[in-house]
Amino acid sequence: MGTSYKDAGVDIEAGDEFVKNIVPLVKTTHRPEVMGSIGGFSGMFALDTEKYRQPLLVAGTDGVGTKLKIAHLLDDHSTIGFDLVAMCVNDVVVTGAEPIMFLDYFATSKLNPEQGAKVVASIAEGCRQAGCALLGGETAEMPGFYQAGEYDLAGFCVGVVEREQVIGTHLTREGDILLGLAASGLHSNGFSLVRKVLVDPDPADLGKCPPGFTETLGQQLLQPTRIYVRAALEMIKEAEIHALAHITGGGLIGNLPRVLPDHLAAEVQSGSWPVAPIFELLQQKGDIQADEML
Repeated sequence: MGTSYKDAGVDIEAGDEFVKNIVPLVKTTHRPEVMGSIGGFSGMFALDTEKYRQPLLVAGTDGVGTKLKIAHLLDDHSTIGFDLVAMCVNDVVVTGAEPIMFLDYFATSKLNPEQGAKVVASIAEGCRQAGCALLGGETAEMPGFYQAGEYDLAGFCVGVVEREQVIGTHLTREGDILLGLAASGLHSNGFSLVRKVLVDPDPADLGKCPPGFTETLGQQLLQPTRIYVRAALEMIKEAEIHALAHITGGGLIGNLPRVLPDHLAAEVQSGSWPVAPIFELLQQKGDIQADEML
């Protein structure tokens, strides 16, 4: 008979079946501007030319880093796709843009349709909360490249904003008030450090509830990244917002300067907000200095 593609570890029929199963999930995210049907080589989106006079497209891409390792260890794939959407749409909305479409890339050693469906379901939920359409994606089986049972994710988001409504560094000025929106937890940042301190010494701790917590450590670490899109767009409508910074891997010190002109600095009042217990646990267990925590 000879060697087949399936013998090499790639099951095209299983992939086709997976796509059929996730079509209903994808459709729940669609906006009126989505054109064509699911399953083509690319997705189409009709930009509303009556709504925008000088539309600018804003694009962003991201992943969820080694937080994926926690999902794999716990075999819990119900929120990681939400993280993927959040990390991308939060980057796009800080320009003042409304996220309108999202694409995902899902790569694994061997496709597990049940596992994959959970990931896509959480991606779809993230898209619904962000108000953007899950326009398409790519699923890749790569035997010999990824460890058995594991997968990697990447996301791609496009938003749109009227040229005159773009916010950012060009608007920031002396005397502006700095406000912070609360995070939902660690989001998808710093998990190489988080794993080294809280997981690697004893992975069994993921199933235990740390003193003073009401959830297990694993549940705390998989707390999905907050999607700020609706809050940010509402603020922009209601108030004179000059700039927004998405606080990701570089923390406050690394990200606030990205929306400040060279001659200005931000004054942050330490202690003016409650610190989430998971940060305190991380700092205590790892004996981490305050500047490193920032």
